[in-house]
Amino acid sequence: MSKKELISERIKELEAGIAWFYSEDFSLDEAEERYKKTAKLAKEIEEDLATLKNKIEIIAEDFTK
Repeated sequence: MSKKELISERIKELEAGIAWFYSEDFSLDEAEERYKKTAKLAKEIEEDLATLKNKIEIIAEDFTK
């Protein structure tokens, strides 16, 4: 699985986590734990995207030299 596929799958997982808060399955008993899990996943995705952006910028610099 490539990094792009991994990020795409994790974004789908994040979207599903967010959707749970708007679904009929929502429960206050589970909300805190699910929020923590979803927030952690969002942060990990953000970090992965920042890393990917940096790699792209480095590659772009190589092409402009």
